[in-house]
Amino acid sequence: MPALEDFSTYPIIQAPMAGGASNAQLAAAVGTAGGLGFLAAGYKTPEAMYEEIRHLRDLTSRPFGVNLFMPQPGTADRSAIAVYAEQLAGEAAWYATALGDPDQGNDDAFDAKVAILLEDPVPVVSFTFGCPDRAVLKAFAKAGTYTVVTVTSPAEAQAAQWAGADALCVQGVEAGGHQGTHRDDPQLDGAGVGLLTLVAQIRETVPLPLIAAGGLMRGGQIAAVLAAGADAAALGTAFLVTPESGASPLHKQAVTDPVYTRTVLTRAFTGRPARGLLNRFIREHGPYAPPGYPQIHHLTSGLRKAAAAAGDPQAMALWVGQGHRLARELSAGALVETLAAELHAAREPSA
Repeated sequence: MPALEDFSTYPIIQAPMAGGASNAQLAAAVGTAGGLGFLAAGYKTPEAMYEEIRHLRDLTSRPFGVNLFMPQPGTADRSAIAVYAEQLAGEAAWYATALGDPDQGNDDAFDAKVAILLEDPVPVVSFTFGCPDRAVLKAFAKAGTYTVVTVTSPAEAQAAQWAGADALCVQGVEAGGHQGTHRDDPQLDGAGVGLLTLVAQIRETVPLPLIAAGGLMRGGQIAAVLAAGADAAALGTAFLVTPESGASPLHKQAVTDPVYTRTVLTRAFTGRPARGLLNRFIREHGPYAPPGYPQIHHLTSGLRKAAAAAGDPQAMALWVGQGHRLARELSAGALVETLAAELHAAREPSA
């Protein structure tokens, strides 16, 4: 089995961003420049995932990864989701679209995607929202695939180690998009740990290689997490604004738009805590959004698409990390090279 450092020239990973931002062009550009690119299989059909992998292989021979969402327990309060749907009726009328069906399933076709990835293995597979059981991770190991489990606490890190993960993606509370907790506990909303502290805690808990993720935008920050005990760094928002990214133009523009002054963790769009730019939809609906992922995600999917089609970012899920204002409009390859140069400079002894 290869080691984490065997997949890239630099300890720089393009984090998987579900919903369209991560695509074959972005992953290929990052890999060609010496980083490790990732595809995001979340929300895609197994067939769409397979076709995107084929496309990426046509673009590059460099290693890459694929991220999967773990199935979620069916514990959402249906009555609370129904009440939230009533609260969103005005939004649906305004954008002239119907609310989605919350009961579209909660497993994201996990088993079918795993079957494809075992039949036609890729170099790296990572998991978010939980940890696969030992049998799944053992099957990937047998196929020669390196596995990474996203964790947000030392306890989750231990569970992933016991299950047989090859490495961990340590996600700090600064990260954009969904918090990758293994269990969604509303009592812990906003209680996430900052990345540097979390890396240090997990470094002293498990011996596995660590990938640090959460708010990283500069090579100096990468040097800091490496010094804290990480083996590599994953950046999402930094790559979101690159021309290769599949994020919508409205999303890319919002990342550095001064009208957005802060990020917040919200359940408003998906029913699971996720960090994004504070906009009208979050202000009006965030305080009342119940737990319920992916039911709320399905419910609001049409609203978000209609808002994007109308050119209205105030009802879009503008996922970004806390460092979003540091985003640079560079090509993905140039960004990898710039980050690598900054990392080298930060690690060089002072003259």
